Amino acid sequence: MDVTTPANAPWLIVGLGNPGPEYAANRHNVGFMVADLLAERIGGRFKRAGKAQAQVVEGRIGPPGPFNRRVILAKPMSFMNLSGGPVNALKDFYKVPVANIVAIHDELDIDYGVLRLKLGGGDNGHNGLKSMTKAFGAEYHRVRFGIGRPPGRMQVADFVLKDFSSAERKELDYFVDRAADAVECLVIEGLERAQSTYNS
Repeated sequence: MDVTTPANAPWLIVGLGNPGPEYAANRHNVGFMVADLLAERIGGRFKRAGKAQAQVVEGRIGPPGPFNRRVILAKPMSFMNLSGGPVNALKDFYKVPVANIVAIHDELDIDYGVLRLKLGGGDNGHNGLKSMTKAFGAEYHRVRFGIGRPPGRMQVADFVLKDFSSAERKELDYFVDRAADAVECLVIEGLERAQSTYNS
């Protein structure tokens, strides 16, 4: 287990996306998709989190015993570029160390469906990460879900706010499921094990 993640501290797992049905199937909302699946796995339903502008589910991940982890799943309801505020409020409320925060987000510079897990680093132009880093620093975990680059001359903003293509949707459930597995592995077994298993 990583020395930065004390066994008794809760984990805050944040799916990044934009609220509202018009954004639900966008590439930019893949973090929400993974968070929804994780909530389903622990048998919880997202509900409004007090004063924080977010929806949360509390539960546990992992087998009974020393590898069982308390988790708070969260979906900021502030729009992507303001994610840092709600996540920071949840971090403070649940007393979560920054190193126990996991951001699940879309990543342009990785091929579709490929995962990369890491701790810290830059935001690579991702507004959700930029907002989180500004709020509490960069030393949180990231589960980066590849969406690839826009075709031709399509603007990045247009590409991320479009739904996955019909060809992509054929494999989307599998990739979202794999990303949820990667998050669970990260929380239960640590970053190195998760990277060796899921960084394809």
